[in-house]
Amino acid sequence: MTISVFLKLYGVAVATFFAIDLVWLGVVARPFYQKHLGHLMRANVNWVAAIIFYLVFVIGIVLLVVWPAVERHSLTHALLFGALFGLVTYAAYDLTNLATLDGFPLKVAIVDLIWGMVLCSTVSAVTYLASVRLLWRVTVGAISRPPEAAMSGAGSSQLEFVAQRVR
Repeated sequence: MTISVFLKLYGVAVATFFAIDLVWLGVVARPFYQKHLGHLMRANVNWVAAIIFYLVFVIGIVLLVVWPAVERHSLTHALLFGALFGLVTYAAYDLTNLATLDGFPLKVAIVDLIWGMVLCSTVSAVTYLASVRLLWRVTVGAISRPPEAAMSGAGSSQLEFVAQRVR
């Protein structure tokens, strides 16, 4: 994967993750978290910490989930391994809280684990689908193939030209 390709996929993933998670935390689940964790919540979000988290976390999604799915040409891989990535990473937070914080609700941990799976699976799938549009090009009279396939085949010069432009 080139830096250019990584940055394109990363941009899609960051925007998708941020938008979906903000709707979840700010609107959908806000009353739930306030009810169960209100005594732990800050009056104002520490945006520096939140943004750093998003930026670092999404690197993991792109490198460990999306790119392997792109290499396998598999949306299913993106969905399943995105869910697994979400489960494992959110478990680190939620299970540590259950182990170390007095009164951390099991209900919050369960909801958060499920959310992590849904969020990461969705972000991985959206980013994978964007990769299809970013990395594969459909040319007139040619079947869309990944650039590597186009380069290795002795076929269409149109496909070779498109593959060279993508790199």
